[in-house]
Amino acid sequence: MEMFHSFEKSVEGIALPDKFTYPFCYVPHEMCVLAAAKVRSHINSVPEFKEDAASGKMFGVLVVRRKDNGATGFLAAFSGLLAGKANTEYFVPPVFDLTDTNGFFKEEEANISALNEKIEKVFGSCRFNSCMQRLYNTEHFAGEQLRVEKEKMKFAKMMRDERRKAGVTKEEEAEMIRQSQFQKAEYKRLERRLKEDIERAKEDVNKLNLEIEAMKAERKVRSAALQEKIFRNFIMLNARGEKRNLIDIFNDNGITLPPSGSGECAAPKLLQHAYMENLEPIAMAEFWIGKSPRSEIRIDGNYYPSCTSKCGPILGYMLQGLDVDENPVAVEAGKKYVPKIIYQDKYIIVADKPAGMLTVPGKIVAKSLYDYIIAEFPDISGPAVVHRLDMSTSGLVLIARNKEVHEYLQRQFENRTVVKHYCAVLEGNVKDDEGFISLPLCPDVSNRPRQMVSYEYGKEAATRFKVMERNGRETRVMFTPLTGRTHQLRVHSASSQGLGCPIKGDMIYGKAEKRLYLHASYLEFVHPVTGEKSVFESHPEF
Repeated sequence: MEMFHSFEKSVEGIALPDKFTYPFCYVPHEMCVLAAAKVRSHINSVPEFKEDAASGKMFGVLVVRRKDNGATGFLAAFSGLLAGKANTEYFVPPVFDLTDTNGFFKEEEANISALNEKIEKVFGSCRFNSCMQRLYNTEHFAGEQLRVEKEKMKFAKMMRDERRKAGVTKEEEAEMIRQSQFQKAEYKRLERRLKEDIERAKEDVNKLNLEIEAMKAERKVRSAALQEKIFRNFIMLNARGEKRNLIDIFNDNGITLPPSGSGECAAPKLLQHAYMENLEPIAMAEFWIGKSPRSEIRIDGNYYPSCTSKCGPILGYMLQGLDVDENPVAVEAGKKYVPKIIYQDKYIIVADKPAGMLTVPGKIVAKSLYDYIIAEFPDISGPAVVHRLDMSTSGLVLIARNKEVHEYLQRQFENRTVVKHYCAVLEGNVKDDEGFISLPLCPDVSNRPRQMVSYEYGKEAATRFKVMERNGRETRVMFTPLTGRTHQLRVHSASSQGLGCPIKGDMIYGKAEKRLYLHASYLEFVHPVTGEKSVFESHPEF
């Protein structure tokens, strides 16, 4: 089955890239865009592919060159399964086929499924339900019996107290005490007897629960062993011709067991096939087709970086031996940026940070706004930076010149008394003129630094917006964030549950441009010493 697809004459005059794509942050090469269009055309020509892709799936293309005759073409792949299959015509095969009916995975999967059925059978059995009902009835009856006896004892005590008020002899008082003691002893005997009945009912339930727990423990052991065996059968290649299984690759990165689904994404499949067929990798891109998942942001036709949790360690190994582009984010951050100081006094500084500059030092080795401020104002003590902007976001940042001022200003941010406005240009037409967005956000642990909408794990994130101008396919918006979550404005813009229009130039949630069109344009707070309202404004370059 032919996996190498030619471009025919469509790539004449297009220069090949000097280096291979850095897969975790890139602008797709023109040849990858052409290849992606051909893949989409093929998917649309196969009804079962088209139907499955419409529900949402990641695809990938790898531009390659034959080493024997120098012909340039491309390979195509999908993440996971397509129309329920791992092996299909046109697309490269999986690194390891879990769907092989003769393989160990299917056999052990059947064993685990049989255990699941046994567990469900016990849970749903008449015996289990009968035991549970008996326990419930015994506990309910015991509670009712004890309640009635307590009421009897209470009434008897009340009658004795009434008799005592009327006057009683010593013999009558002694008799009443004996009656009281007898009732209490009878109550204790009843309590013990009922408790024994409950314990006997519990024993039957516990026996069944132990049986269930034993099967669950066996299932857990089998599942873990199967998972490890699967990962050891994913033998990955790199450009040097070396081989390594997924367990060893992830162990080298300090991870005991790879995440579920590792090795099944499009990018590892593409590189694996290229190496096996002696094809030279030239450029790669991954793109989404179909509906976006509810929690993640995926837009039909947009290109996305490889995931970091599953593909990070794998591609880090598989790309060894290739001349790979530098991380463009690191390149951008490494440029010499000079922020504009728009205000300063003995207590605060307000800086206008350029896009591309880190606010504070991070994993990327580059001079941040914090580094610049400390160098220019050596008298500053304490954390200095009161709040942060994304590296790609430009605009106003507040600096405190000592620890006490920093704490005072931070309390204003925590109490949400600071007013911030952001200017943004969005891709698409925002329908409402103004409104309110509330979508809880949390990190997408598989694709850091991406954030995702999660009503289960997310923290409150609220934003007001107002449309300032509509211009064809773009909308200029003023955002007023009421909370300060990571990527809040970017997710609220791009999510289908928000505005459904990504910020222009957002390479994480939209499409890459020369910059992210987001600028912190307005900052209002109470001065830490004068107590007066301080207002600062900055106009964006876009």
